[in-house]
Amino acid sequence: MKHSAWATAALAVSGIVVLAACGSSNSSAPSANATSSSAPAGSGSSAATTGKFTGCMVSDTGGVDDRSFNAAAWAGMQAAQSANSNITVKFSQSTSPSDYTPIINTFVSQKCNIIVTLGFAMGDATKAAAKANPSQKLAIVDNVTPGANVNSLVFNTVQDAFLGGYLAAGMTKTGKVATFGGQEFPTVTIYMDGYWDGVQYYNQKHGTHVQVLGWNEKTQKGSFTGDFTNQTKGQTLTQTFISEGADIIFPVAGNVGLGAAKAVQNADNAGGKVNMLWVDTDGCVSAAQYCKYFITSVMKGIQTAVKTAVLGAAKGTFKGGNYIGTLANGGVSLAPFHDWDSKVPAALQTEITQLKADIVAGKITIASPSQPKS
Repeated sequence: MKHSAWATAALAVSGIVVLAACGSSNSSAPSANATSSSAPAGSGSSAATTGKFTGCMVSDTGGVDDRSFNAAAWAGMQAAQSANSNITVKFSQSTSPSDYTPIINTFVSQKCNIIVTLGFAMGDATKAAAKANPSQKLAIVDNVTPGANVNSLVFNTVQDAFLGGYLAAGMTKTGKVATFGGQEFPTVTIYMDGYWDGVQYYNQKHGTHVQVLGWNEKTQKGSFTGDFTNQTKGQTLTQTFISEGADIIFPVAGNVGLGAAKAVQNADNAGGKVNMLWVDTDGCVSAAQYCKYFITSVMKGIQTAVKTAVLGAAKGTFKGGNYIGTLANGGVSLAPFHDWDSKVPAALQTEITQLKADIVAGKITIASPSQPKS
């Protein structure tokens, strides 16, 4: 593990970037205009396909209504269908990792034109399918999977998480902020690394001593709930952080993060001043009931990347290799401040804008030995 080295001209920040499904929340359910399936895992979709080109998605255990990772990918599939009437899309949901290979193989046998798999945990199953079926086009989100017939869609989220950490440090009133993960996957800890380092950079620039609860980038040790579905665990852990003085929480745990939002809401109802950042998607869109507590969201452009991959395959321009989402290409970003636009000081907003520009220009380098390689 390469740790952060602070310098005047550049900032080298370590983080773990490999990319696993970062859990979930709830998002829009499959729309009526899409051919979809929630068929039992491993059985694939029984829905009839009406288009000449079929895009098939293997949902991770969070499901397509998780308001986060899986939902964003399914929205990308649906967006591709909306953009090209010749495309029909469908999905099958996994209930455990043992479902990945059977579902992928079912979609291969159904002659899906492209199969989209989701997350670090599906890397081995996707790799095996690509090797066994060299003419089958595949795309995988959040994992670098070798193969000329695999389009790997990965995101350098240490960059926007760094901005989120800097923002949190600038907004805290107690001098303590917190983060936690669902499971200890590299895709999760990269966010936590960036958040931690953003706080440290704010401290360096402003002479402050904001503390991060729940994660230490130097030791790679921190707090995890153990899954991406149990909201009660997220609520309990967040309540612990609040009792320890944290007033801004950053859950990197998908659906578990809704439990964190509930704890923040309860604290607010009791007269506390606690808020949070959302992850992966714009929380004010995907979990709008909690928008008033979301200062911003630390996002990755899963929907756009999946849409682009499916449309490219349909147009005959598919090619294997890695797409890496960055601040420079818009693949990662902070969401708008929404309800917080007038609450985040103008000076701090200006600093965030300048930090982003400096990262894009290479004046600040946020590096990790685990970052996606081109």
